[in-house]
Amino acid sequence: MSKKGLDSTFLHFGIRKEDIQLIETICEKHELDFDWVKDFLIKQFHEKKIRNQEIDDKTVSQIIDKALQKIK
Repeated sequence: MSKKGLDSTFLHFGIRKEDIQLIETICEKHELDFDWVKDFLIKQFHEKKIRNQEIDDKTVSQIIDKALQKIK
């Protein structure tokens, strides 16, 4: 039985549990450190959110590109 209720990651950062699971799957596939990638992405999203900046597809792409540059 799945646990119902609000996800704390979503409440704090606006990122859904399904999105975190997708990030984890991608990290496993590409042998990346999930915890680092997750923390980096959450931090970037949180900074945009507290500055009331719009997070559209272009912004998400830029955040992911920035994370990939740090990994290389």
